[in-house]
Amino acid sequence: MSEETEVTQDEKQLLIPRDEYLVSGIHIGTSVCTSFMEPFQYRIRSDGIYVLDVNSTDDRVRIAAKFLARFESSKVAVFATRQYASVPSTKMARLCGFTVVPGRFIPGTLTNPSYDKYIEPDAVILTDPRADKQALTEAASRGIPTVALCDTDNITTYVDFVLPVNNKGRKSLAQVYYLLTRQILRERGELGETEDLKETVEDFSFKLLKS
Repeated sequence: MSEETEVTQDEKQLLIPRDEYLVSGIHIGTSVCTSFMEPFQYRIRSDGIYVLDVNSTDDRVRIAAKFLARFESSKVAVFATRQYASVPSTKMARLCGFTVVPGRFIPGTLTNPSYDKYIEPDAVILTDPRADKQALTEAASRGIPTVALCDTDNITTYVDFVLPVNNKGRKSLAQVYYLLTRQILRERGELGETEDLKETVEDFSFKLLKS
């Protein structure tokens, strides 16, 4: 049985139907699984690709949202070096009132007060601990708690809270940032417990140029 048809948990317990998770590829990892990410592994496909546990992803979206909702919105910073994360991270930042730094991270952004774009967040969200390594290092040096989207091949040293997810896929990133945004706003009471965003997952998606 493929992961597309596997059902091991009542879908009513999930933030979205299981099929929506699977269609986005949020559970598709890489051919490498580090010891850090083994607790979030569901299985290994016949082609050697590790699959993440959707239940763990769902649970951790809830926990991350509850944690991030505690902070003053302007004191949360989102860093997204990966191209596919630029649109969803910016969309989340706009809706939640966060500071967003898409694209290349400039050294000193979190540690050099003389830098004109220096910021002092109380919490940080990273799209990928590897791609956003400098941001992670600077956040750790200042003791800033970090929530990071982590794939099966990530090393999570200095990451305070791991959110297991395919952090490379366009659809996956749109889905997880959509869910985080919706859940943060629900935790704040800005959305009802079952209320949806006016925006869709597609609104969070990086748009590919047509040839």
